[in-house]
Amino acid sequence: MAALSAALARADLADEDRLHFEFALAKALEDRAEYAASFSHYAGGNLLRRALHPYDAAKNSAFVQRSRALFTADFFAARAGAGAAAGDPVFIVGLPRSGSTLIEQILSSHSQVEGTMELPDIPQLANELAHGAEADAGFFAALAALTPAQLREFGKRYLARTQALRRSGAPLFIDKMPNNWLYVGLIQMILPNARIIDARRHPLACCFSCFKQHFARGQNFAYGLEDLGSYYRDYVGLMAHFDAVLPARVHRVFYEDMVADTEAQVRRLLDYCGLPFEPQCLRFYDNARAVRTASSEQVRQPIFREGLEQWRHFEPWLDPLKVALGAVLADYPEVPVSA
Repeated sequence: MAALSAALARADLADEDRLHFEFALAKALEDRAEYAASFSHYAGGNLLRRALHPYDAAKNSAFVQRSRALFTADFFAARAGAGAAAGDPVFIVGLPRSGSTLIEQILSSHSQVEGTMELPDIPQLANELAHGAEADAGFFAALAALTPAQLREFGKRYLARTQALRRSGAPLFIDKMPNNWLYVGLIQMILPNARIIDARRHPLACCFSCFKQHFARGQNFAYGLEDLGSYYRDYVGLMAHFDAVLPARVHRVFYEDMVADTEAQVRRLLDYCGLPFEPQCLRFYDNARAVRTASSEQVRQPIFREGLEQWRHFEPWLDPLKVALGAVLADYPEVPVSA
């Protein structure tokens, strides 16, 4: 800690180096229960990271609004029977730090399911649909114009791209890319029989866990409390929309419920996937497969409750997040929003 503090005192330290020291010192201080100082360094590291990787919350919200406008019940009904018929993929979506890796580890412990990794294929297909045009407008216009045959071809392309990662011969495989919540509409159109699992965690617990995590790439919304709140709010709003227009299509797993009654939640999860119960799914921590996410150490242990309330140590500094979350916190009335 002394060495970290000395490094941060240097005037010649590049921002890319400084932010690593900020996150490291913040974690060390958190481990010593020095929460005010810890938060100060988390905030410092995030401020530097955000400057290097800007995020446009309004653009993300606009994308979600376009999704809600296009993907109506009538829109999907008009395309019933389109897309590739295969039901092999199991998509796990949500936010990072929501328990998605835990769900992946539980499912990949089943004899009929293969775990892969965070696959980029759905976002890549979305980019291809945009054809280099203004991203949102190009994507939605192209998607709406696809014929049933074209939708089937896109689904087959996804399956062909991911085939190289399937080595066990299991009938189902997992695509755990949390950010794919933005593309549930696309997934439904090209792979209507794929499973979609929404991993959800308490908004303050999930968002602050993201704030503490220095992601390698791809999570630019995570470096500001207001941006995190806006992103989580967009996510909940879009998933609620799909619940309304595609009833029972998405299976939701609340992390707190999984911790409280693991076996019951695992059985519900397996039922949704059309799989029989296998006891080894409860011993997911014995699964030897490689895990390359920030939760790699946690899923090597049995489920524990200690992480559920960690965010409360930092609650005095989370008002900007609470305000940005807005009505999303209505489901958690024990968490007040300061005036």
